[in-house]
Amino acid sequence: MGSPFPVPSAARRANSTAFALQGFFFAVVLTQLPQLKDHYGMTDSLIVGAVVLVSVLAGVGSLLAERLATRLSSRVALRIGLGLITITGAITAFAPNIPVLLAALACYGVAVGIVDATTNMQAVFIQHGYGRFILSSFYAAWSSGSILGALYVSGCEALGVASRESLLGAATLVLILGLVAGPRLLGRDEAESGATEQHSPTDSIALRGYLGFGVTIALVFAIDLSVGNWSGLYLREDLLAGSATAALALAAYQGASLLARLSGDWWVRRFGPRRVVWVAAAVGAVGLAVVVGAADPVMAFLGFLIAGLGMPVIAPLGFSEAGRLAHGSALDALIARLNLFNYAGTLFGGGVVGGIAAGFGHRAGFVIPLVFAVALIVLARIFPPRAEADNPRTADPGRAVLDK
Repeated sequence: MGSPFPVPSAARRANSTAFALQGFFFAVVLTQLPQLKDHYGMTDSLIVGAVVLVSVLAGVGSLLAERLATRLSSRVALRIGLGLITITGAITAFAPNIPVLLAALACYGVAVGIVDATTNMQAVFIQHGYGRFILSSFYAAWSSGSILGALYVSGCEALGVASRESLLGAATLVLILGLVAGPRLLGRDEAESGATEQHSPTDSIALRGYLGFGVTIALVFAIDLSVGNWSGLYLREDLLAGSATAALALAAYQGASLLARLSGDWWVRRFGPRRVVWVAAAVGAVGLAVVVGAADPVMAFLGFLIAGLGMPVIAPLGFSEAGRLAHGSALDALIARLNLFNYAGTLFGGGVVGGIAAGFGHRAGFVIPLVFAVALIVLARIFPPRAEADNPRTADPGRAVLDK
């Protein structure tokens, strides 16, 4: 008799869809910043404030996701988050003035936090079911969505589609695909029903590992959001590219990210987390150095492309290694709290980098992500050196079982 619940392969496809939708709409919002700036007459400082507001409230959303997931399930919480993205996206599209726009973006920040946390919860549970490292593939789906989002905005700009219609169309897509994917995610019986034990906070080794992975995630997302937030404005205002061309900078970064993340699972299984993190951070540092020194849009594209081949591989490893520290519903809480480091990073990527860009230009702002990339080279040592071939993992018997 077949199981009435989604098997990991179906849940993997559904969660990949959720990752893609999150990346898609996030890229749509970020690459619309130049247009929103012009439409509402916003200053760079106000845009920085809006980005910081979204990041802070995304942290609130991550904590809310913890409560929803532990009381209901990560599947229910994720579906709620996708619904909120649709609603806030529609409100953003029809905002009549700056106060309403900022309120809509604030609510969108909460939705981002819920979806970020719960997609990672689902990803770790599904990975446990497979018994091998697959987390990078979910982030590849996010990159795919982000690329489509950037291309979508670029296409709308080229065709003269107004930002209002563009945002509304994107929100409608999230609604439709979210409704299709939601029921196929892992429910409580497949995910949170496992044992809830976790390492004690007094376990110094576990605590050092948790904090180290958190700092790594913070730095990666600071770099990621710096590219997402300021690449378009850098090309348009510093390197004098057109709006449609500027939107392609994020597509270049995410295109390279997609290539790296599609092969990331294999690299980790073959060479181990530590070596992959070290090489990825080094490649990212080289790319960001090119961005800082770029004399024209082509050179900047090349820099973003190189950076995308490295940096985005690291975040999945942080969540994956931290996911070894808890089981069952305790894992929901751990991932939600670890996800807060994401927003600590985005505050730097959106706030500090944006503040420097507003005062000294976007080129100077990108020096900060370059410094963070160098720091990640040093932090690679906190990851275990093992290759999966030397230390195979199997699915936990109390969790989802990979379909044969």
